[in-house]
Amino acid sequence: MGKFIQLVIGPAGVGKSSYCKTIQDHCRLSKRTMQVANLDPAAEHFTYDAAFDVRDLVNLDQVMEEFGYGPNGGLVYCMEYLYQNSDWLHDELDNFGDDEYILLDCPGQIELYSHLPIMHNLARLLTSWGYRVASVYLLDALFVLEPAKFISGCMLSLSCMLHLELPHINVITKCDIADKEQIEAILDKEGSSFISSLDKKSPAKLRRFTNAIGSVIDDFMIVSFVMLDVTDEESIDDVLNRTDHAIQYGEDIEPKEPKDEDMDNEHDG
Repeated sequence: MGKFIQLVIGPAGVGKSSYCKTIQDHCRLSKRTMQVANLDPAAEHFTYDAAFDVRDLVNLDQVMEEFGYGPNGGLVYCMEYLYQNSDWLHDELDNFGDDEYILLDCPGQIELYSHLPIMHNLARLLTSWGYRVASVYLLDALFVLEPAKFISGCMLSLSCMLHLELPHINVITKCDIADKEQIEAILDKEGSSFISSLDKKSPAKLRRFTNAIGSVIDDFMIVSFVMLDVTDEESIDDVLNRTDHAIQYGEDIEPKEPKDEDMDNEHDG
């Protein structure tokens, strides 16, 4: 059928590991195979069942101690080391076989996706290995409620989408602990009108600037979001359906032949 990968990306703290855990559990309940692997050398804890862990190859704490790097420089080094030793990643992915769907839980350093070349190169490498790859950008629901943070999140998402050159889905996380009705109302509005309605305290010049950015997003319809409530199975299913569509999962599945008992039931009816 094919090999599929979601690159789960976004700023630190938006819930990338929780997203992976949620999708994995949802697929397990629906009898669907979904592998998850950790691609974050700085990860300290995650609750999903990891098929493999990049920290077995390179670990941020060890890199910082050995080379004297800070967290950001150390993480860039780790990801470059992963790319230079891509045989390790290829071997780990090969363990899954030819028909697998994999979530890669990626680091939270946004520069890796917005302008540094490493994740772009890694995405191209995965594609060359025969995987259909999509990026899933996560944004915290609380950011949506503040105009400046929401616009910043939109622009970062756009930057990642253009830089990675992959099918791209934006997901608003933590909707289970936020005011979903307010978020839905904001997403239904145009970005510029949303800013005008909430941003009353900023100086006029700043409001004009953010309104102009919102208008660009509105006019070109280049950034849209889907909400994820981890307590709502329909919400999880909606997110998964959208990512499946972006990654073209299921398009190669041939219709199943009806079983003999099903045909007998039809005749009896």
